[in-house]
Amino acid sequence: MNRRSFLKSLATVPAACLALPRLAEAALPKTRITRVRIYKPPDLNQLFNQSNMLVTVETEAGITGIGEGGAKDTLEQCAGSLIGKDPFKIEAIWQEEYMAWFYPPGREKQHAMGALDLALWDIKGKALGLPIHQILGGAVRSFCECYNTGNVRPPAAPGGAQPTLKDRVKATLDAGYKVYRMGAADSGAGAWDVRARLLQVARDAKDVREALGSSGDWSIDFHQRFEYADALRGCKLIEEYAPYLVEDPVRDEHFLADIPKLRQMTSVPLAAGEEWGWRWDFNKLVENHDIDFNRCTLPNVGGITEMLKIMAMCETHAVGIVPHFTGPVATAALVNCLATYPGTVMFEYNYGERKIPYLPEYTDFKAGKLYPNERLGLGVTLDTSPLTQIGEVTQPVRRQIYSRPDGSLTHW
Repeated sequence: MNRRSFLKSLATVPAACLALPRLAEAALPKTRITRVRIYKPPDLNQLFNQSNMLVTVETEAGITGIGEGGAKDTLEQCAGSLIGKDPFKIEAIWQEEYMAWFYPPGREKQHAMGALDLALWDIKGKALGLPIHQILGGAVRSFCECYNTGNVRPPAAPGGAQPTLKDRVKATLDAGYKVYRMGAADSGAGAWDVRARLLQVARDAKDVREALGSSGDWSIDFHQRFEYADALRGCKLIEEYAPYLVEDPVRDEHFLADIPKLRQMTSVPLAAGEEWGWRWDFNKLVENHDIDFNRCTLPNVGGITEMLKIMAMCETHAVGIVPHFTGPVATAALVNCLATYPGTVMFEYNYGERKIPYLPEYTDFKAGKLYPNERLGLGVTLDTSPLTQIGEVTQPVRRQIYSRPDGSLTHW
């Protein structure tokens, strides 16, 4: 190339650079949020922080996003912050919802924020013609391993004999699940003697390890049933049987004080967080490597917007993510997120391959594994005919909020 040709080529660079923002801008339509609808499914989970309420966020462009979670009141209040907004400015919408109502949101309101956030990401994926995991950088794994909360229980033998523990372990692993999971000496109603139950935990752990052999995995959920001293004793009693993880070893209220001490006193991997919300609930435990697995989930943390920040924090400190089971739409969102997470991932999954009447498509599950797919957005299709609409928001609701000179939001 001669000097004149080279200079001429340089002269074209600024024009090309100026064209890039217009190309990027053209990829997303100019549109506004017009309506949020709230639907109750026929199998509504009455627990606020495990709600499977359905929401749709509609836009002028005709693109509708699907979300899941929240309660009628919290969804309606949060939805007021969306009406009239650009649906693609997801972070700004999230920040306004968080700041604009004087009190910082509690965990029930976080759930509603998370439901709407899922719908906004679904809109963005559909507008761009991409699944969410592609927007987030693409999958780093072919599938996400799962465990089943209640495991696979084979049928009774002829004559009514119930399957043994060994039978249940074998059936669960034969179904493709990676881990056999059990509770800490679960029992029905009645007195629950802690010291006697701890001895039962040790016997159960021994039996499961013998059933698995040297290569299988098992986990145990302490369900926050123990105070620190009993939790420590329980962990020490099962160390030799090499659990994959011990979940919620102490009370949630005591996590920040007790888990760091427990981490120094036992070698079992520790997991916690199914009741947590956003990163401020647990950042110290992650940063100090006091937990090995974070159990936080969608939509509880406030949606994909917050989950991405949690994933970055966990990756920085080599903490795995084992999300608590949640509704089917939120699970589809989790697959999109955690398929891109380079660290250890394990899903608690309870739906198996069964169909859900109002979701013709939601996850791709087979033989104990969840697979990312190439459907647009969250990859979920919603049929509203089996649902009951219980709310609708079309008017914006604004509360006082300040912005800095550059337009970013700040607390008033």
